[in-house]
Amino acid sequence: MNKKKVLVSSLLIFISFLLICGGVSAQVTYHPSLTHKTGSLAYEHTKYLANEIGQRIAGSENERLAEQYIFNQFKQMGFETEVQEFTYVRRGAEFKSSNVIAYKPGKSKQQIIVGAHYDSVSVGKGVDDNASGVGVMLETAKVLEKIKTPYSIVFIAFGAEEVGLQGSNYYASKMTEAEIANTISMINLDSLAVGDHMYVHGSAGEDGFLRDQALAIAAKKKIDLQINPGLNPAYPAGTTGDWSDHAPFKRLGIPYAYFEATNWEIGEQDGYDQTADHGGIWHTSNDTLEFIEATYPGRIQKHLTAYSTVLTDLLKFANKTSTAK
Repeated sequence: MNKKKVLVSSLLIFISFLLICGGVSAQVTYHPSLTHKTGSLAYEHTKYLANEIGQRIAGSENERLAEQYIFNQFKQMGFETEVQEFTYVRRGAEFKSSNVIAYKPGKSKQQIIVGAHYDSVSVGKGVDDNASGVGVMLETAKVLEKIKTPYSIVFIAFGAEEVGLQGSNYYASKMTEAEIANTISMINLDSLAVGDHMYVHGSAGEDGFLRDQALAIAAKKKIDLQINPGLNPAYPAGTTGDWSDHAPFKRLGIPYAYFEATNWEIGEQDGYDQTADHGGIWHTSNDTLEFIEATYPGRIQKHLTAYSTVLTDLLKFANKTSTAK
C-alpha cells in the first residue's frame, strides 16, 4: 500500500476521533429526574460550565466550548436554535464571539426575551458571574419545554458581556422595529449564586410589571426576594444601573426585569459589594465552587432553586396580574 495513502488514512481516522470526542464533550445529557428537583439541573449546568470548561474569557476557545454546550442543550430540548456570530474590536484588535438563541413558541406571538451571558473574566471560574445565570436559564427552559406559555420566549446566551456588553448590544442592534414592538419585556439573569440577598430589579414605574409580579410570586412561595431599597439616590428603589445585558434593551424602550444576588446595603450601596464578609466575589479568584461552597454552605443551591422557581412561574403566568396559581 502507498505510504502516503496510509498516512492520509491515519490522519483522517485521528481527525474523526477528535471530532467525535469533541462532539461528545459538548453534547452532555442529564437524567430527566433532575427536572423534578428545582435547582438541581441549574446546579449541574453551573458546575459544568465552571469546572469542566473553566474560565470562558471573551473571544477564547473556552468561550466557544461554552457556546457549543449551550447550543446543544437547547437543541436537545427541541427548540429552534441558532448561533449569532459577531465581531468586536477591543484595544485595536478584532475578536469573534457569538450569541446562542433558542426560540420557544407560546400561545401568543408576542415575546419575552430571557438572557444570561456565558463568558467570564480571567480570574476565578465564573461560577457566580455568570454560569449561575446560564444554569437557571437552561433549567427553566427545560422545565417549560412542553408547557404552552402565554407568550413566546426567546432564550439568549450572550457572548462577550464582560468586555462591554458586546453580545447583547449586537443582538439589540439587529432587532427590527416590529420585533421591538413585539417584545413585552426582557429578563436578565446575572450573578445569582453568592450574594447576601436575592434581588429582582425592574424598569421604573408601570414598566416594572414583571419585577412586581416576580415579587408577588416569591411572596406566595415564601422566597426572600427583595428589591434594591434605594439607599443610594443614584439608583431609585426597585431599579438598578445600566451595567448588564438588560441595558441595550432598556435603551430600545423595552421594559426589563433583572435578577441578581448581591448586597445593596453595604459599601457604596451600588450593589457592587456582594457580601458583608468578603465584598465582591465576581471578578475575583474567589468565584469558584470550592470557595463559595466552603464559605457559604448551601447558598448556591438555595439561590438557584429560588430563582428557577420564580422565573419558571413568571414565564408561565406572565399574562396574569396576580401571583402564580
